[in-house]
Amino acid sequence: MTGPILTMTDLEIGAGAPVAIPELSIAEGEIVAVLGANGAGKSTLLRAVMGLAPPARGRIEFLGRDLAGRPTDERARMGLAYVAEGRRIFPGMSLYDNLAVACPADRHERARRIAEICRLFPPLLHKEHMPAWQLSGGQQQMLAIGRALMGDPLLLLLDEPSLGLAPKIVRDLLARLRDIAARGTAVLIAEQNAAAALEIADRAVIMRAGKVAASGPAARLRADSAALISSLGL
Repeated sequence: MTGPILTMTDLEIGAGAPVAIPELSIAEGEIVAVLGANGAGKSTLLRAVMGLAPPARGRIEFLGRDLAGRPTDERARMGLAYVAEGRRIFPGMSLYDNLAVACPADRHERARRIAEICRLFPPLLHKEHMPAWQLSGGQQQMLAIGRALMGDPLLLLLDEPSLGLAPKIVRDLLARLRDIAARGTAVLIAEQNAAAALEIADRAVIMRAGKVAASGPAARLRADSAALISSLGL
């Protein structure tokens, strides 16, 4: 399609000290990073898109359709996928079953998609029958993202995917997001790790205390990373 697949306009979420987003959009195959410290409003924004934190005012449109009043499961069927902070995989189930349970397709298509996820994330190869709790933290995060991709979404929402991971694992994990975007899936990522997120993002929004402090192309914001990190309070 032409134009953005997701648009947010005059958005306010919550009472008292709301999260306020005057305008934000994301196009097919684009990666947009929402950056900020704890409490900046990043997670609240993603939850609003997924229908878990309904906005007090404003409008969210996906594929030109107003999302107001649509429950989370309907949004998922429309093409939204959400990976919450903390991974939330099924630890007692195998890697294969964690992925299979998220795929509505038939057995053959399900197997094809699982193989595709394991190719996208090579550390998952040959671990299909391993219980998820035995995977490393990085592998569990890859599994969580892979499970979200099993529904073949148009937009992937990621909340703090680098949390608790070693720097090298973070670089490897976030680099895979470029491969996901190259397939046409848009990615909206909320991150405290500004430097890592700006390496793979096309655009970024910097949030402070629920408000947009700055926004623009990731390359421009990356050019002065020291000032950026200071502005985020990190």
